[in-house]
Amino acid sequence: MIEIRNLYKRYHNHHGSDWVLNNVNLLIPTGVSVGLVGKNGAGKSTLLRLIADMDRPERGEVIRRTRVSWPIGLGGGFQGSMTGRQNVKFVARIHGNHGRVNDLINNVEAFAEIGPAFDEPVKTYSSGMKARLAFGLSLAFEFDVYLSDEATAVGDRAFRAKASKAFKDRVNTASLIIVSHSEGILKDLCQAGIYLKNGEALWYNDIHDAISHYHSDSKG
Repeated sequence: MIEIRNLYKRYHNHHGSDWVLNNVNLLIPTGVSVGLVGKNGAGKSTLLRLIADMDRPERGEVIRRTRVSWPIGLGGGFQGSMTGRQNVKFVARIHGNHGRVNDLINNVEAFAEIGPAFDEPVKTYSSGMKARLAFGLSLAFEFDVYLSDEATAVGDRAFRAKASKAFKDRVNTASLIIVSHSEGILKDLCQAGIYLKNGEALWYNDIHDAISHYHSDSKG
Protein backbone atom coordinates (compact mmCIF):
# COMPACT_ATOMS: atom_id res chain seq x y z
CA MET A 1 0.00 0.00 0.00
CA ILE A 2 1.12 3.56 -0.76
CA GLU A 3 -0.33 6.40 1.31
CA ILE A 4 -0.04 10.05 0.28
CA ARG A 5 -0.81 12.55 3.03
CA ASN A 6 -1.36 16.31 2.65
CA LEU A 7 1.10 16.50 -0.23
CA TYR A 8 2.12 19.88 -1.66
CA LYS A 9 4.61 20.46 -4.47
CA ARG A 10 5.62 23.44 -6.58
CA TYR A 11 8.72 24.52 -8.46
CA HIS A 12 9.94 27.98 -7.49
CA ASN A 13 11.00 30.57 -10.06
CA HIS A 14 11.40 34.33 -10.16
CA HIS A 15 7.87 34.77 -11.56
CA GLY A 16 6.32 33.07 -8.56
CA SER A 17 4.85 29.60 -8.84
CA ASP A 18 1.52 27.82 -8.59
CA TRP A 19 1.05 24.55 -6.78
CA VAL A 20 1.58 21.57 -9.08
CA LEU A 21 0.10 19.39 -6.34
CA ASN A 22 -2.09 21.02 -3.72
CA ASN A 23 -2.99 19.07 -0.58
CA VAL A 24 -3.16 15.68 -2.29
CA ASN A 25 -4.42 12.76 -0.20
CA LEU A 26 -4.52 9.29 -1.73
CA LEU A 27 -4.46 5.67 -0.66
CA ILE A 28 -3.22 3.35 -3.41
CA PRO A 29 -4.16 -0.23 -2.47
CA THR A 30 -1.85 -3.21 -2.80
CA GLY A 31 -2.22 -5.13 -6.05
CA VAL A 32 -4.15 -2.43 -7.93
CA SER A 33 -2.64 -1.03 -11.14
CA VAL A 34 -3.29 2.69 -11.57
CA GLY A 35 -3.20 5.03 -14.57
CA LEU A 36 -2.45 8.74 -14.14
CA VAL A 37 -4.41 11.00 -16.48
CA GLY A 38 -4.48 14.76 -16.98
CA LYS A 39 -3.32 17.44 -19.38
CA ASN A 40 0.35 18.26 -19.92
CA GLY A 41 1.76 20.02 -16.88
CA ALA A 42 -0.91 18.66 -14.54
CA GLY A 43 1.70 16.98 -12.34
CA LYS A 44 1.60 13.34 -13.47
CA SER A 45 5.38 12.91 -13.75
CA THR A 46 5.87 14.99 -10.60
CA LEU A 47 3.60 12.69 -8.61
CA LEU A 48 5.41 9.65 -10.00
CA ARG A 49 8.79 11.05 -8.94
CA LEU A 50 7.47 11.80 -5.45
CA ILE A 51 6.13 8.26 -5.10
CA ALA A 52 9.55 6.98 -6.21
CA ASP A 53 11.30 9.20 -3.63
CA MET A 54 13.24 10.88 -6.45
CA ASP A 55 11.89 14.31 -5.44
CA ARG A 56 10.84 15.97 -2.21
CA PRO A 57 7.46 17.56 -1.48
CA GLU A 58 7.09 21.08 -0.17
CA ARG A 59 4.88 19.69 2.57
CA GLY A 60 3.28 16.36 3.34
CA GLU A 61 4.59 12.84 2.90
CA VAL A 62 4.48 9.65 0.86
CA ILE A 63 4.40 6.49 2.95
CA ARG A 64 5.53 3.36 1.12
CA ARG A 65 4.64 0.04 2.70
CA THR A 66 5.86 -1.85 -0.33
CA ARG A 67 8.85 -2.14 -2.67
CA VAL A 68 8.59 0.57 -5.34
CA SER A 69 10.70 0.84 -8.50
CA TRP A 70 12.22 4.00 -9.91
CA PRO A 71 10.18 5.53 -12.79
CA ILE A 72 10.78 3.44 -15.89
CA GLY A 73 11.02 5.65 -18.96
CA LEU A 74 12.59 8.75 -17.42
CA GLY A 75 16.09 7.40 -18.06
CA GLY A 76 17.56 9.37 -15.19
CA GLY A 77 19.84 8.30 -12.40
CA PHE A 78 22.61 6.89 -14.58
CA GLN A 79 26.26 7.89 -14.22
CA GLY A 80 26.98 9.50 -17.58
CA SER A 81 30.69 8.70 -17.74
CA MET A 82 30.04 5.00 -17.14
CA THR A 83 28.89 2.60 -19.84
CA GLY A 84 25.49 0.95 -19.82
CA ARG A 85 27.12 -2.28 -18.71
CA GLN A 86 28.96 -0.56 -15.85
CA ASN A 87 25.78 1.18 -14.71
CA VAL A 88 23.87 -2.09 -14.60
CA LYS A 89 26.68 -3.76 -12.64
CA PHE A 90 26.76 -0.85 -10.19
CA VAL A 91 22.99 -0.93 -9.56
CA ALA A 92 23.02 -4.73 -9.21
CA ARG A 93 25.66 -4.54 -6.50
CA ILE A 94 23.82 -1.76 -4.66
CA HIS A 95 20.74 -3.98 -4.53
CA GLY A 96 22.80 -6.86 -3.15
CA ASN A 97 22.58 -9.13 -6.19
CA HIS A 98 26.28 -9.98 -6.18
CA GLY A 99 25.73 -13.61 -7.19
CA ARG A 100 23.48 -12.71 -10.13
CA VAL A 101 25.39 -9.76 -11.58
CA ASN A 102 26.35 -11.47 -14.86
CA ASP A 103 22.83 -12.83 -15.40
CA LEU A 104 21.33 -9.41 -14.72
CA ILE A 105 23.73 -7.72 -17.13
CA ASN A 106 22.92 -10.24 -19.88
CA ASN A 107 19.16 -9.86 -19.32
CA VAL A 108 19.31 -6.06 -19.43
CA GLU A 109 21.53 -6.05 -22.51
CA ALA A 110 19.16 -8.40 -24.35
CA PHE A 111 16.04 -6.48 -23.36
CA ALA A 112 17.34 -2.96 -24.06
CA GLU A 113 18.40 -3.82 -27.63
CA ILE A 114 20.90 -0.95 -27.93
CA GLY A 115 23.68 -3.04 -29.47
CA PRO A 116 27.32 -1.90 -29.13
CA ALA A 117 26.15 1.26 -27.32
CA PHE A 118 25.77 -0.90 -24.20
CA ASP A 119 29.55 -0.56 -23.83
CA GLU A 120 29.64 3.18 -24.55
CA PRO A 121 29.27 5.98 -21.95
CA VAL A 122 25.62 6.67 -21.12
CA LYS A 123 26.19 10.41 -21.72
CA THR A 124 26.42 9.57 -25.44
CA TYR A 125 22.96 7.93 -25.45
CA SER A 126 19.81 9.42 -26.89
CA SER A 127 16.88 9.84 -24.51
CA GLY A 128 15.27 6.79 -26.09
CA MET A 129 18.34 4.64 -25.49
CA LYS A 130 18.49 5.74 -21.86
CA ALA A 131 14.81 4.87 -21.47
CA ARG A 132 15.37 1.40 -22.98
CA LEU A 133 18.25 0.81 -20.58
CA ALA A 134 16.18 2.02 -17.62
CA PHE A 135 13.28 -0.19 -18.68
CA GLY A 136 15.43 -3.30 -18.92
CA LEU A 137 17.20 -2.51 -15.65
CA SER A 138 13.96 -1.96 -13.74
CA LEU A 139 12.47 -5.23 -14.94
CA ALA A 140 15.61 -7.08 -13.86
CA PHE A 141 14.63 -6.53 -10.21
CA GLU A 142 11.63 -7.73 -8.26
CA PHE A 143 9.43 -4.85 -7.10
CA ASP A 144 5.89 -4.91 -5.74
CA VAL A 145 5.00 -1.73 -7.65
CA TYR A 146 6.51 -0.67 -10.96
CA LEU A 147 6.37 3.01 -11.94
CA SER A 148 6.28 3.93 -15.62
CA ASP A 149 6.53 7.32 -17.32
CA GLU A 150 5.73 6.74 -21.00
CA ALA A 151 8.00 3.67 -20.98
CA THR A 152 5.83 1.82 -23.49
CA ALA A 153 6.19 4.71 -25.97
CA VAL A 154 9.94 4.12 -26.33
CA GLY A 155 11.47 2.68 -29.50
CA ASP A 156 9.98 1.22 -32.64
CA ARG A 157 6.72 -0.72 -32.90
CA ALA A 158 8.37 -4.05 -32.09
CA PHE A 159 9.99 -2.69 -28.92
CA ARG A 160 6.77 -0.97 -27.83
CA ALA A 161 4.93 -4.27 -28.18
CA LYS A 162 7.68 -5.97 -26.20
CA ALA A 163 7.47 -3.34 -23.46
CA SER A 164 3.69 -3.64 -23.25
CA LYS A 165 3.92 -7.44 -22.98
CA ALA A 166 6.54 -7.12 -20.24
CA PHE A 167 4.18 -4.96 -18.22
CA LYS A 168 1.28 -7.37 -18.74
CA ASP A 169 3.48 -10.20 -17.51
CA ARG A 170 4.40 -8.18 -14.41
CA VAL A 171 0.74 -7.59 -13.55
CA ASN A 172 0.56 -11.26 -12.56
CA THR A 173 2.97 -10.69 -9.67
CA ALA A 174 3.08 -6.92 -9.14
CA SER A 175 1.08 -3.75 -9.76
CA LEU A 176 1.80 -0.71 -11.92
CA ILE A 177 1.44 3.06 -11.65
CA ILE A 178 1.60 4.45 -15.16
CA VAL A 179 1.76 7.74 -17.01
CA SER A 180 0.94 7.29 -20.69
CA HIS A 181 -0.65 9.32 -23.48
CA SER A 182 -2.01 6.05 -24.87
CA GLU A 183 -5.44 5.53 -23.38
CA GLY A 184 -5.45 2.04 -24.87
CA ILE A 185 -2.45 1.08 -22.73
CA LEU A 186 -4.03 2.57 -19.61
CA LYS A 187 -7.29 0.70 -20.19
CA ASP A 188 -5.42 -2.48 -20.99
CA LEU A 189 -3.09 -2.48 -17.98
CA CYS A 190 -4.88 -0.55 -15.23
CA GLN A 191 -7.91 -1.08 -13.06
CA ALA A 192 -8.05 2.27 -11.25
CA GLY A 193 -7.22 5.85 -12.24
CA ILE A 194 -6.01 9.13 -10.76
CA TYR A 195 -7.11 12.29 -12.58
CA LEU A 196 -4.84 15.27 -11.91
CA LYS A 197 -6.15 18.78 -12.50
CA ASN A 198 -5.53 22.20 -10.96
CA GLY A 199 -3.33 20.70 -8.27
CA GLU A 200 -5.95 18.15 -7.22
CA ALA A 201 -5.74 14.36 -7.52
CA LEU A 202 -9.07 12.58 -7.92
CA TRP A 203 -9.22 8.82 -7.34
CA TYR A 204 -11.42 6.54 -9.49
CA ASN A 205 -11.89 2.84 -8.84
CA ASP A 206 -12.35 2.37 -12.60
CA ILE A 207 -9.78 3.73 -15.09
CA HIS A 208 -12.55 4.24 -17.66
CA ASP A 209 -14.29 6.71 -15.33
CA ALA A 210 -11.06 8.69 -14.82
CA ILE A 211 -10.52 8.95 -18.59
CA SER A 212 -14.17 9.91 -19.19
CA HIS A 213 -13.98 12.69 -16.59
CA TYR A 214 -10.78 13.99 -18.19
CA HIS A 215 -12.42 14.04 -21.63
CA SER A 216 -15.49 15.77 -20.25
CA ASP A 217 -13.41 18.56 -18.75
CA SER A 218 -11.31 18.89 -21.93
CA LYS A 219 -14.42 19.46 -24.04
CA GLY A 220 -15.64 22.11 -21.64
